[in-house]
Amino acid sequence: MASRILKHKKFVVFTFILLAVISIFAQFTVSVNYNLTEYLPEDSPSTIAMEVMEEEFEDSIQNARVMIHDVSIQEALVFKEKLNEIDGVTNVDWLDDAIDIKMPIEMAEESTVETYYQDDTALISLTIEEEREVEVTDKIYALIGEENAMDGEAVDTAVSQKMTGSETMFAAAILIPIIILILVLSTTSWMEPVFFLTAIGISVLINLGTNIFLGEVSFITQSVAPLLQLAVSLDYAIFLLHSFQDYRKKTENPEEAMRLAMKRSFPAITASASTTFFGFIALSFMDFEIGADLGINLVKGIALSYITVIVFLPAFTVMFYKWIDKTRHKALLPSKWHIGKFVINLRIPMLILVLLIIVPAFMAQSQTNFIFGMGELPENTRAGSDALQIEETFGEYTPVIILAPRGDLSREEQLIQELRNLVNVTSTISYTDAVSTAIPPEYLENTVTEQFFSENYSRIIVNTNAGSDGEEAFQLVETIQDKTEHYYGDEAYVLGESATLYDTKVTVERDNTLVNVMTVVSIAIVLLISFRSISMPVVLLLTIQASVWINLSIPYFTGTALVFIGYLIISTVQLAATVDYGILLTEDYVQNRKKMSALEAIKKSINEKVFSIAVSASILTIVGFVLSFTSTNPIVSDIGLLLGRGALMAFILVICFLPALLLTFDKFIRKTTW
Repeated sequence: MASRILKHKKFVVFTFILLAVISIFAQFTVSVNYNLTEYLPEDSPSTIAMEVMEEEFEDSIQNARVMIHDVSIQEALVFKEKLNEIDGVTNVDWLDDAIDIKMPIEMAEESTVETYYQDDTALISLTIEEEREVEVTDKIYALIGEENAMDGEAVDTAVSQKMTGSETMFAAAILIPIIILILVLSTTSWMEPVFFLTAIGISVLINLGTNIFLGEVSFITQSVAPLLQLAVSLDYAIFLLHSFQDYRKKTENPEEAMRLAMKRSFPAITASASTTFFGFIALSFMDFEIGADLGINLVKGIALSYITVIVFLPAFTVMFYKWIDKTRHKALLPSKWHIGKFVINLRIPMLILVLLIIVPAFMAQSQTNFIFGMGELPENTRAGSDALQIEETFGEYTPVIILAPRGDLSREEQLIQELRNLVNVTSTISYTDAVSTAIPPEYLENTVTEQFFSENYSRIIVNTNAGSDGEEAFQLVETIQDKTEHYYGDEAYVLGESATLYDTKVTVERDNTLVNVMTVVSIAIVLLISFRSISMPVVLLLTIQASVWINLSIPYFTGTALVFIGYLIISTVQLAATVDYGILLTEDYVQNRKKMSALEAIKKSINEKVFSIAVSASILTIVGFVLSFTSTNPIVSDIGLLLGRGALMAFILVICFLPALLLTFDKFIRKTTW
């Protein structure tokens, strides 16, 4: 295979470059999905309820609120009309839809009025059409000016749409120079880092372009996958070129040196890619399809990086190796760091420390206060600041919609009375509230009844102040579901943002166990085959899994809420991406152990491999922290922070804790290795 690749090197290089160019244009045809609710399973209650409402009613759930200061009721009605006239805005609701404003508002129920109007400030709810969020929110901002505010799901989506592309480019602009600097410090040629980045960069571009066959990707995948692919698979290129440089010292023929390098590095690259590949595959089995979206992209990316390093990079290097030769420089940092003796002296304290921490960390990482939605936008953004203003004035507001079988107004009124007595329910909007059970709907014009009735269902809007996310909100959803079921059985539906997030919680908590088990088992099988040992996979997985648990437990001990999607993804990604550090150290240790004592073998391996592991870990750590720093999206920011911190934790444990395990269980490992 190596001979054929090198024989047709010009064709290989031209083919990959052509594919990369085509992919640059193809990626612009791939749409980005910002709606996380679309990734829920088709059989989830809120998904079914949404489909029913879309079939029965013309308007959708309200997904934005506009707060107008210093207005009378009549002025607020004028604003409502202007909002209704904006193309892309539907279903605008305000106080006049809940009560008869021809009567003095002092006669109306105070809690209902204060939901919409207080202290000369009006809060108007509306629906913005999907896929038009950016265009419509810009028009609304132009109408209301800087002094007024707007929030809601549609606003969050619009911000994500505006920021995802620019923030990803900004992150790349920061990362690439830093990665080049790290690679320059770790090599002996100014051009070598360019070869690394060219190979992996081409695979990243092809991965983005081949998303055209998927049709669309989530904004999380768009933000995270390219940089994660770059950071995780850069090692493959480093393995190959370092081998090539070693063989250049033994033979004058560059093609022969590359053939030998390909043969030598192929097992290491394959083992490294396999653990990552199978680890990422586990994400694809999530019921919450955001995992499949990201998992498929990462699996595809790792496969493409592997192929590019095995096929393109050898051909490209043999064609242009003179560039490397002409730009040689002295090593800027030593490749051996004599810290093995120091690490070994710390093995007993490190072993005790990690074993003491690991149990509390395991328990704490599942008890963190989780966020199941998008999370809150930073206060330094207009959307984040507006949301805070609206909450301070009107409190939390989340509508829950009930679709009840049409026909029995008295039963509907009984349900509404029970709902209005709930602590976190501020008001309800229904036919019985706006008109009366005494007047049959058939006697009124369609324009009056169409917002309340479809052919088969009656729609009740329950305004709540428990928020859309968190234990209080989810308990309220369960209560509303129970009361609705009491009156209508399984013939009624409950939907809304909090109901959707409740379903998300149920789904991802179920996914968590499945994905973690699949990741561990798949990586364990790869390690079992690679090392031909029963004990070695346990030692390696315990090391990396300990770093995962410690990383994910920190939010619990600091009292920080964590986006659950980030938690779920990182528990897989960190394990799959950083197990390579352990493989690199352990493979070298196994070879050294054949010739010397366990103590000398591990000391030699640490001295020789700590630099390579540090280079890989520093790149992944910096990628994570830069993602966290540059992204205003809470999900992407959390994933970045967890990834950066996790890579750092994995590096520390591989260098300090793994050697202690290898020494402690040396005899057991030898007896359980074929």
